[in-house]
Amino acid sequence: MEKSLDPLCPSIQAALGLLSRPWTGLVLAVLQDGPLRFSELATRISAIGDKTLSARLKELEAKGLVVRDVQPGPPIRVAYQLTPKGAAFRKVVEAIDTWGQQFLEPGENPQRSPERIPLKENARRRSGARKAK
Repeated sequence: MEKSLDPLCPSIQAALGLLSRPWTGLVLAVLQDGPLRFSELATRISAIGDKTLSARLKELEAKGLVVRDVQPGPPIRVAYQLTPKGAAFRKVVEAIDTWGQQFLEPGENPQRSPERIPLKENARRRSGARKAK
């Protein structure tokens, strides 16, 4: 017999609360392949601004999902990697991917990679254009 799910269950609410933050799920998904430096993360998730990426990483670190690894230099390098708790998100993202396949439009590429997200330069140009007005 399958366990019934209570949508008001505190654990479901906690997970949805975490994932409802913009970019959080994508940051966790991109880190599934291994540690990345901030600049590498910013390149792979090019539509996110540096300030937002930094905030998400701090939040994920505070929740025990990501660890910040400072590598001695010179130059000093900082890499971010998932903790076992963060790596467990792989099962969630795989389930979402499987479920989401049914919503793809005909001809849409189901293997969309993070590199296909709009370039950071384009996002910066858009934000710069808004500031100049």
